[in-house]
Order: sequence, then C-alpha cells, then structure tokens
Amino acid sequence: MHTLHTILLLVYILVCCVLTVIVLMQEGKQAGLTGAISGAAETYWGKNKGRSMEGGLELATRILAVVFVVLSLILNLKIFQ
Repeated sequence: MHTLHTILLLVYILVCCVLTVIVLMQEGKQAGLTGAISGAAETYWGKNKGRSMEGGLELATRILAVVFVVLSLILNLKIFQ
C-alpha cells in the first residue's frame, strides 16, 4: 500500500507541475476580448479554435484539472494514512 501511495504522489506532483505550465502558456482572456470587439473572432482562426494550439491547451487544462481533483481525493483517503 505504501508503494501505491508513493506512485500516486509522484503522479500527483507531475500533474501539478504540468498543469501549472499549461495554464501559464495559455493566452489571456483580454487578448480574445479585443479580437472579438474588432471583429477578428470571425476569422479562420476564430472559427477553428478547437483545432488550434489554444484549443488543445484548454482541453489539456480541463483533463488535468479533473485528474488533479481525483488524485487529491484518492490521496486524502484514510487507507493511505
């Protein structure tokens, strides 16, 4: 049981680091807002945001956030203490 806890803890630390880097790589919402005001949201890149790097970063953030919460709950269980 101690080995499983150690492995999960290492995965948890890795997820935390990767999630931090991915969030910092994302473009701020202000940049998207100025593009929407000037009409740039209707361009090719605005319509295909899901296939762009920014869309991939948002998807990765969502997935890693769920993994982060699940691992947090698992590591907090009484069986590991």
